[in-house]
Amino acid sequence: MDYPQQMNVPATLMRGGTSKGVFFLLQDLPVPAQVPGEYRDRMLLRVLGSPDPYGQQIDGMGGGSSSTSKAVIISKSEQPDHDVDYEFGQVAIDKPMVDWSGNCGNLTAAVGPFAISNGLMKSDRVPQDGVATVRIWQKNIRKTIVARVPVSGGVVQENGTFELDGVTFPSAPIQIEFLNPVDSSDRLLPTGNLMDDLEVPGVGQIKSTLINAGIPMVFVAAAALGLTGTESQSDINGDSRTLALLETLRRVAALKMGLIETLDQASLRQHTPKIGFIAPPQSYRAAGGKEVNKDSIDLLLRAVSMGKLHHAMMGTAAVAAASAAVIPGTLVNQAAGGNVGDSITIGHPSGTLRVGAEASNIGGQWCISRVLMIRSARVLMEGWVRLS
Repeated sequence: MDYPQQMNVPATLMRGGTSKGVFFLLQDLPVPAQVPGEYRDRMLLRVLGSPDPYGQQIDGMGGGSSSTSKAVIISKSEQPDHDVDYEFGQVAIDKPMVDWSGNCGNLTAAVGPFAISNGLMKSDRVPQDGVATVRIWQKNIRKTIVARVPVSGGVVQENGTFELDGVTFPSAPIQIEFLNPVDSSDRLLPTGNLMDDLEVPGVGQIKSTLINAGIPMVFVAAAALGLTGTESQSDINGDSRTLALLETLRRVAALKMGLIETLDQASLRQHTPKIGFIAPPQSYRAAGGKEVNKDSIDLLLRAVSMGKLHHAMMGTAAVAAASAAVIPGTLVNQAAGGNVGDSITIGHPSGTLRVGAEASNIGGQWCISRVLMIRSARVLMEGWVRLS
């Protein structure tokens, strides 16, 4: 029997923040995959090794977790005053689905370095030594992100002393600036409320703050779920009851936020909204043995993505948390003590993360002008992926 030959597609495996993903140049994709649709999704599913009933993605580039089952497509920007367009696909592990509904804040850190290394930047915008400013158009959410990437000898500088909790080795810092993370046509608080009561089947009412900054996000108090906010990844991901409760809560919140029209539609939109459960500062031991003192953080946050607790902190979840923290009266603001400046330090399962946000109240409506954080990125492998 004759079988079709495998196809080689140029690709780069990169770490961005605390995530990993397969990066593609748009023009390197097979022609049918250069436009959104079924062919592109099937290709990316095969690249990552999904759907995999074993949950390991052994026959693909994925790593069996939401933070390692990601794909990115980069091209020269079609937008004025931008350098590159960035598309992000969250590839489901056990289902034949690619979710394009949101951004990955962690992999955003790798977009600038990828753009510079692949010649997408004009030469006069990349210094021989210094910092290159990369203007990114995030196509999923139609937002501008600015990355400031260190350059040495005309190439991206990856080595450095910056330590990011959740990443083993130090590297060079990359500043990420999310500009106006909420459209003027959208509501930062989708319901208009600082808090909402969610009617969760089998549990009753749970107070929440619903926010759309960086990504649609639902914040609830850890205590309302019978949790402390100091849980590790294994504590949650090994608890089927809690995972089921969190998914039910996510579906109810998606409906409340207007992201879906019926609860059944939530299964087709797994990437958003995200769930975050919060608590006031407590001391705890993070993954890897790091001791986090309660005096070094403003609040505790554990964030859930694609049905599992993230091992550290999603960049988009940090954007949402910082935005909610600077708005008096939200659950996040209350957990942080109510008197929040222009930045917060989050205690997450792997350690801490500092993130800043600028907010203003205009005519009774809260607005977020920008959110800042420091991440890092590194090329792990360059070459081709093989498609059967």
